[in-house]
Amino acid sequence: MKILVLTWEYPPKVVGGLARAVADLSEALAIKGHDVRVVTSDYPGSIAEEIRNGVRVYRVSSQHPQPLNFLDSVLYLNFNLIERAIQLLREGWEWDLIHAHDWLVGHAAKVLKQSIGKPMIATIHATEWGRNNGLHNDLQRHISDVEWWLTYEAYAVICCSFYMCSELQRIFQVPQDKLYVIPNGVVAEKFMEAVPDLTSFRNNYATPDEQIIFFIGRLVHEKGVHVLLEAIPNILRRVPNTKFVIAGKGPCEKELKYRAEEMGIADRIHFTGFIDDLTRNSLYKVASAAVFPSLYEPFGIVALEAMAAGTPVIVSDVGGFAEIVQHGRNGLTTYAGNSQSLADNIVAILQAPEFAKKLKEQAAHDLFSRYQWSKIAEQTEVVYDKILGNAHANLDVRDLMGRMTSRFVYERYQQTGNFVDHELIRGDYQ
Repeated sequence: MKILVLTWEYPPKVVGGLARAVADLSEALAIKGHDVRVVTSDYPGSIAEEIRNGVRVYRVSSQHPQPLNFLDSVLYLNFNLIERAIQLLREGWEWDLIHAHDWLVGHAAKVLKQSIGKPMIATIHATEWGRNNGLHNDLQRHISDVEWWLTYEAYAVICCSFYMCSELQRIFQVPQDKLYVIPNGVVAEKFMEAVPDLTSFRNNYATPDEQIIFFIGRLVHEKGVHVLLEAIPNILRRVPNTKFVIAGKGPCEKELKYRAEEMGIADRIHFTGFIDDLTRNSLYKVASAAVFPSLYEPFGIVALEAMAAGTPVIVSDVGGFAEIVQHGRNGLTTYAGNSQSLADNIVAILQAPEFAKKLKEQAAHDLFSRYQWSKIAEQTEVVYDKILGNAHANLDVRDLMGRMTSRFVYERYQQTGNFVDHELIRGDYQ
């Protein structure tokens, strides 16, 4: 199968979790024998064409007139994506289907679908409504309109969690028979390599008698880092020998640093900014827990990454996190936006190392049984085959998890970890 993938970010250009998810899926599909070609944006020093782990990647030039605003820059990107895709056709490579990831490539996906006559599938990784807890200005409303437009034009819509499935039905009224839930996954091996001398590395962040709490992610409101700051004084009263490492960049960085100074806890926090993968892995290894107090999280791939690195995880009970982490079994969950709840759970991990060990052992088991990209690629193939009407496809797509949004089916999934072999039960997931 020839698959054209459209995405605005792709490694080594990584802004959020989307880039890694798209890359891991594309590589898993390539391993299964598919011809996967990705058209994406460039970055300083990038080359126009390369093969990355079996996937041919084309990076379109960002040399164009200075855009007047953000939306203009998105349109320029889409013009260039369309241009490069047409060049592929002229070079003799004709795709069987298009797989578009998120609204930023929506215009290109729609034009190529309509003009070339090949089906288009969209994966919605998050929504503007969800990121902002509603739509509050014209820009947000426009982005939401484009997201709806992409789901309307797509032959099928893939989302990564039951939570997102429910959100797409509620916000965009996407028909149930068009929606498929397929989780993201993780390549565990990518999170196992660390620096050779972890003791010396750890000394850069804490003394030997101090424990480390680690957060990594974009510094934006919905990631809930401000909730972690509010919890820190409570934690320090009970476990004084604790340090906090906050890795990542984003528009809230200055505000968070100012707030830490104002609260008198700045000396207990390391704001690292962007870190490379080896530093990230090493921080996971030396941390007593990885904490992700998000207010909105469509899937929560960082929880899987922490599990892969062997770090106990504490997450808020929102979105996909609530489907990955079962409280007291493979991690701990907190009430979203509640600093007291977050503090209590962090202290529980810090004061009970044997309990923390059991959590991460179960997490490792769940990770390898449920979230391997090879399995996720198989589930994605089922959707592709259904849309293309291939003779060898399993046409009884009632068995595909993405069509099932009832609480009963979700609970069965939690028990079995199986994303395909379920009976179809219609109804709303609440």
